[in-house]
Amino acid sequence: MAPGRIRGDGERERRPNPEARYDDEDYEPISTAEAAREGLRQIVGLTGKDPLGITSIQATDDGWLIGVEVVEDHRIPASTDLLGLYEVELDMVGQLLGYRRTRRYQRGKGDGG
Repeated sequence: MAPGRIRGDGERERRPNPEARYDDEDYEPISTAEAAREGLRQIVGLTGKDPLGITSIQATDDGWLIGVEVVEDHRIPASTDLLGLYEVELDMVGQLLGYRRTRRYQRGKGDGG
């Protein structure tokens, strides 16, 4: 796999002008699976962190909200790695609207403490 690519990241045509209206152009909304892949790809590109996977995906009025878990800090042993949970917001065609880290926690202690 080429560097900087996420498995399943297709050759989708990107909207050249994010401010353009959807009905003015021939762009189709992305699917749930495409939104998940794009959210993961955006977090890897923006943070440079190792992704663990998608934790959630939710359709919104304006697009998609995707939860992505990453390794913030690799430690020894791996059970003490520091993980982060990021939320990525995409519009209907997969353009990034924003992202934020919502949690930071030690591996194995994500739900309980």
